[in-house]
Amino acid sequence: MGKYKVDFLLIEDDFEEAELTIRSLKKNNIVNTIIHIDDGAEALDYLFSRGKFIENNSTDMPRLMLLDLNLPKIGGLEILRQVRDNPHTCMLPIVVLTSSKEEKDIIESYKLGVNSYIVKPVNFESFAKAIEELKMYWMVLNQGPPYIE
Repeated sequence: MGKYKVDFLLIEDDFEEAELTIRSLKKNNIVNTIIHIDDGAEALDYLFSRGKFIENNSTDMPRLMLLDLNLPKIGGLEILRQVRDNPHTCMLPIVVLTSSKEEKDIIESYKLGVNSYIVKPVNFESFAKAIEELKMYWMVLNQGPPYIE
């Protein structure tokens, strides 16, 4: 199994929520590398080594992708669909981290193969605690998938 070069791929268009997430993930020095992308089209380019990311090694998947559903250009559900349909990215652990409590979004996310669905807490302390717990599970307890060559 290869060594992960990226711990978290954060796909979030709200700058303040992205900054809070990044600060919470970096707390206690467990997370080394976080890539933040703020629109769906660029996220797919990153994952599939296209466009400005053409030099990326497509087998260097992050340990976890945190995915907002409401994104510019291409929405989170379409990103999830394309990631799960591709043999190089189909096992990538994905957590939807969104403000949507819509039952249809939750159902569709799980039908498309999301590993977890988290509704963003409204207040700062609850949000920071949720990110800390998420980080501990995915970085310490969870055994990630091996690289697909």
